[in-house]
Amino acid sequence: MTRAEFLRIAAGGLASAVLAGPLAAAQRKAGSGAGGYDFWFTRLSYNSGDWDVDQRMPANLLTSLVDYTTLRVDPRERVIALSDPKMISAPFCYLAGHKAVEFSDAERRNFERYVRNGGFVFVDDCNHDIDGLFAKSFEAQMGRIFGPKALEKLPNTHPLYSSFFKFPGPPATSFELNGWGDDLIHDYLKGITINDRLGLLYSNKDYGCEWDYDWRNKRFLAEDNTKFGVNIVMYALTN
Repeated sequence: MTRAEFLRIAAGGLASAVLAGPLAAAQRKAGSGAGGYDFWFTRLSYNSGDWDVDQRMPANLLTSLVDYTTLRVDPRERVIALSDPKMISAPFCYLAGHKAVEFSDAERRNFERYVRNGGFVFVDDCNHDIDGLFAKSFEAQMGRIFGPKALEKLPNTHPLYSSFFKFPGPPATSFELNGWGDDLIHDYLKGITINDRLGLLYSNKDYGCEWDYDWRNKRFLAEDNTKFGVNIVMYALTN
């Protein structure tokens, strides 16, 4: 199944999701469902670890999608449990945390079904630490589901880096540059490819925290660092 076919099916069967995060009351009252939107941001909650991180990041990324693209964007973040079959209908899912990850059977089943059948998950290690609890435990989960060699480094020529803006590779984060975490600058991202389609993008660079700031502070940035997030979304929707 192609991503386009997946999205058509998902849009037709979309069920309502739970709203969360520091969002405006007016946005929360806007209702749920596809609503004519091309894109909505879905955060996956899971039973282990701490999934509710980087709470301002989705709003900043959604704002950039409005600023730079012609997508009809739902202004709300949606939160849905990984164990809930309704997560299958999301065009894009985000999963992050700091602590150890141990999926339940239902979470593992939904994750595999979603990725294998056209979905896209962006997973971000908030520790920026390839030897940390989140990284080791999440990678173990992926090995259990997709096989020990499924997670592979993406070449800097991957279409992800030119899906909208042009990047020579994965942008560094301030946490890497300041020596936080494992004191390394990771010059790669990893992914799981199913039938020549990237279904999972995995980062140890902590983009979520990098983009988690009051939107009014963006004017102090020499370059809008959420542009790479736009690339991730556009790649997810068009490949």
